[in-house]
Amino acid sequence: MNTESLADALFPDIKDSPAALEARFPKRSTTAPVTRFAPSPTGYLHIGGLLASLVSERFAHQSGGIFFLRIEDTDKEREVPNGIEEIISAFSGFGITFDEGPTSDTAEKGSYGPYIQSKRADIYKVYIKELVRQGKAYPCFCTSDDLSKLRSEQEAKGAKTGYYADWAKHRALTPEQAAAEAKTKPFVIRLKSSGSETRKISFDDCIRGTIEMPENDFDAVIMKADGIPTYHFAHAVDDHLMRTTHVIRGEEWLSSVPLHLELFATLGFETPRYAHIAPIMKQDGESRRKLSKRHDPEAAVRFYHEQGYPVNAVIEYLMNIIDGSFERWRVENPAAVHTEFKFDLSRMSKSGGLFDMTKLNDVSQNFISRMSAESVYESALRWAEEFKPDLHALMKEKREFTTAVFNIGRGDPKARKDIRTWADVPNILAYCYDELFPSIAGDYVFPATMSNENLVAFLTAYKNANPDMSTHDSWYKAVLDIATGMGFAPDMKTFKKNPGVYKGQPGELMMSLRIAVLKIKESPDLYSMFSAMGHERARARIDICLNKLR
Repeated sequence: MNTESLADALFPDIKDSPAALEARFPKRSTTAPVTRFAPSPTGYLHIGGLLASLVSERFAHQSGGIFFLRIEDTDKEREVPNGIEEIISAFSGFGITFDEGPTSDTAEKGSYGPYIQSKRADIYKVYIKELVRQGKAYPCFCTSDDLSKLRSEQEAKGAKTGYYADWAKHRALTPEQAAAEAKTKPFVIRLKSSGSETRKISFDDCIRGTIEMPENDFDAVIMKADGIPTYHFAHAVDDHLMRTTHVIRGEEWLSSVPLHLELFATLGFETPRYAHIAPIMKQDGESRRKLSKRHDPEAAVRFYHEQGYPVNAVIEYLMNIIDGSFERWRVENPAAVHTEFKFDLSRMSKSGGLFDMTKLNDVSQNFISRMSAESVYESALRWAEEFKPDLHALMKEKREFTTAVFNIGRGDPKARKDIRTWADVPNILAYCYDELFPSIAGDYVFPATMSNENLVAFLTAYKNANPDMSTHDSWYKAVLDIATGMGFAPDMKTFKKNPGVYKGQPGELMMSLRIAVLKIKESPDLYSMFSAMGHERARARIDICLNKLR
């Protein structure tokens, strides 16, 4: 028996050939980059995964290339229910567009699928069978106990641990011996490595430049006993047949590059370009650490949805991490969409971007400040529908009023920035909606310089007045007439000249009016707020306050 007969004995049902697969998946017509994002459905999507997918998407699409999604579900033991749907939904929610890939766990688009690895088992076996036929791979019958004993023996002798060279006990089996064992024993398929740790491999990383590492010399498992290939082997076959030109992934895969390069070479495939992204870091006291799924809620992509960050604000923040020149570009191009920015992989950090929630909030509030009132309303309404259903009902009922509130200060040189995320909207609308106003925590806290007597007198006079609301100036004059009639100075400059002559200055009264009607010390422009609310609603709020003061 020879290795060709052994391959037929191990894989009797595999009749296809590598040549047939090459014809089935021809080279793409484009010469532009072809990139992919290939997550595993083993848990929630990490913000680092979103960043990596954004890098791959932008790199391909800014050059007119193709970006596809592949689901790498070879680790069935760790797979979570509905994991594929969660991944697809997460990317859809962040506007990451795939040209090819699964659209659900049963449907997909593109001509290079299936795009879910568990549906490609026979494709992998074609190449595994071919490697066995060529004598470049072999069955291994070691049990877990066998491997544990091997490790103990290596440690006792001070040898490097692992399955390699003379320590690979089944590497030297004849085809007849291997075929006989396979009739009664489960087996994995291992690569027969031709590498040596005394030799170096060198490759050009698109982010890190030239990297040199020892060759792989381990006989790595390429197919598990259940017939499912390992990630290492599957990704090589998939990236070849799907014609991936650039593999952009986390730096945790750097140590696997020697094995991956050997697999591509052994299979006779052209090697894609690699780009290894540094992890997202977080400041923890005096040191930095990786953003952790276990300890940091912001590590989960769903966190940003729940907290109400606009999708594009998160994307823009990630663009800042990807390429530090994005922030300057944004200042110079305030109205441009982020896809107009051209980034370069070589400008990415090699040590890891620092994730800063304060910076994210700044980016988010700046982004929201540039939105129209109608867009703010629609976005906040969608968020409230999922997370604040009672507020959602009120917002729908009060669409015109709510939009008017959101419109205050928009388009001004110094646009309002009191909304960082949609989660801030309930607090803003609480002092606007009569239905929510009583729920505002705390009592009225007026300026300490305002006596109760002056407060009651001023608020009563304003309530009974009929101020001209046609312009800000006419309204302010009406307020000022009440103030000066009570013995307050007409302005701060006059008050400072003769503080003993006046009861106070107008700013104290304006603050008192804001607190009486809105119960807060800071709000968008008071005149605009009162205009949106209407005089009758303001009067009713003042009555509530006066009942507390008397």
